Amino acid sequence: MKKITFKNVEPLDFRTKEAYKTLRSNIGFCGSDVKVIAVTSTVPNEGKSNVSLHLAMSMAEAGYKVCFVDADLRKSVLVGKYKVGQVKDGLTNYLSGLLELSECMCETDDENLYCIFSGPVPPNPCELLGNKKFTAMLEYMKKNFDYVVVDTPPLGSVIDSAVVSQSCDGAVIVIEHNGVSRRQIKKTKEQLEKSGCRILGAVLNKVDMKAGGYYNNYYNKYYGDYYAKNE
Repeated sequence: MKKITFKNVEPLDFRTKEAYKTLRSNIGFCGSDVKVIAVTSTVPNEGKSNVSLHLAMSMAEAGYKVCFVDADLRKSVLVGKYKVGQVKDGLTNYLSGLLELSECMCETDDENLYCIFSGPVPPNPCELLGNKKFTAMLEYMKKNFDYVVVDTPPLGSVIDSAVVSQSCDGAVIVIEHNGVSRRQIKKTKEQLEKSGCRILGAVLNKVDMKAGGYYNNYYNKYYGDYYAKNE
């Protein structure tokens, strides 16, 4: 198993860290049977991959054994974005029968966090994600990890997310603030429902908290100052 280091990961401020802790806790409240979580969005660039990775990191930080799976087989940017080195093999190699799962999985420098990157772009991504081998892989992971976070393509672009979600215990929709219309989000929700996947909730992303009004200003001043003094 390869060992990798995530680079270029921006440090999170106090409020963002707390948001991920809240997301992590809310997923825990969904029940002990919710272990494999698909993360999707409606359109590209809503921050879906960033949210899913930081969610996995937050879970690992809390002591859970976590596997992050990059199932965006068409246009993954994670290897390049986080400068993890010469990682060429991944999920497509395993689903195609070219490599064993252990050969595609990486151990990260974050304690308790493992990951499987997407691998080479295949000619048939939807078919690979819809085959029995993918479902069997997730079932295996459910027995060996506390949580599995699956990053999937935007559902408004391709059907891959709905196919992946069929094998997951629940899905989280990432929504960019002022980035998509209500109608687009509704279509994404309906498509997930058709797949039979339980929708755990949504994450409102890229919110300008500086324009949040009295409550946010009060929260930032009181809690931000308090924790800054006591960390």
